[in-house]
Amino acid sequence: MLKQNIKKLDKVLLIISSILIVWGLLSIVSASSRVAVLDHNLPVYYYFIKQSVMILAGLIIAAFIINIPTSKYLKFARVLFIAILAVLLVLSFTGDETRGAQNWITIFGFTFQPSEFAKPIIIVYLAMIFDKYYKQLKAKEFNPNLIALIILIGCFIPVIVFFQKDFGTMIILVGIFMTLFLGSPIKRIDKLKTIGLLLVLVILGGLILYFKQGSIFTEAQLSRFDFINPCSNYEEGGYQICNGFIAINDGSLFGLGLGKSKQKYSYIPEPHTDSIFAIISEENGFIRSSIIFVLYVLLLFRIIVVSSKASTIRGKFICLGVATYIFMHIFINLGGLFGIMPLTGVPLPFFSYGGSFVICLIASLALVERVYIEDKLLKK
Repeated sequence: MLKQNIKKLDKVLLIISSILIVWGLLSIVSASSRVAVLDHNLPVYYYFIKQSVMILAGLIIAAFIINIPTSKYLKFARVLFIAILAVLLVLSFTGDETRGAQNWITIFGFTFQPSEFAKPIIIVYLAMIFDKYYKQLKAKEFNPNLIALIILIGCFIPVIVFFQKDFGTMIILVGIFMTLFLGSPIKRIDKLKTIGLLLVLVILGGLILYFKQGSIFTEAQLSRFDFINPCSNYEEGGYQICNGFIAINDGSLFGLGLGKSKQKYSYIPEPHTDSIFAIISEENGFIRSSIIFVLYVLLLFRIIVVSSKASTIRGKFICLGVATYIFMHIFINLGGLFGIMPLTGVPLPFFSYGGSFVICLIASLALVERVYIEDKLLKK
């Protein structure tokens, strides 16, 4: 069955994804070399090997996903949602703190961020709810219990992640939920009522936090809002964005050459993670780096095409959710790097080092491929 399904994969999506994965791995080798050797006394290929292991894990999970019919996803999504919710609640009190966020866990030497796994789980769970209750959601009668379930699935985990001080992940989770909610079969008037209720709850929650602790955000989070002119605030928080500007500017049109980045030498902290595009631009230049944007557009366009042609409601929303998921990561990562929004520590798809994210990314693409396979089978 696996061999048959591999032959039925969307070849365009597969090729684009493969190119991005390979390019990302090669970029990690260059960007992480200084950190591995000089900072941690590790082999130069240390982060490359760890990322390769995570990609392999993602491919194994993907092999299972493309063999499981989407009609069976609901029971898996329900169990996984409860499991990840429980894990996040526990980590709120016991989790490892990394870069200010207390939602990390270390297993066998590998560090994972469970909130990353919540993204594809929420996408699938909401898609299955919209598919199962399509007629009820389209009915004239308002169904408060069903709407409450949808809000619970889409909003409970983002609230937990917010209190874990991971603002970037929270924004992406909210973006995924709002996109799927606005595109859902729920009547327009019910959508407006629900959004109004959520806004009231957010305002009340913000006021309670403000009066309780004097601020809604932590000092570290507030410092990131000063992003308009980072080089003028170099010593007090603007150094990462400013050095990113320098790296991109030094790359010019054709780049300094592979492995010849200067900014990765202690100027940009952990250059193989959130700021890796600056290193890619410095070494490859504007022209070659622009190919990444072309590949991103083609990838997102292809996912939207699969969504538009999907034969089931769940298929349409799974693909829409995955496209939103990837787009939000691209927009927030590059938006922070280019200084048009706060830098939030969100990984860049396919390029940033990060095991949790790359596993979820590959699994999400496998979900799209499964939708494509089922659509192909139904049209035979």
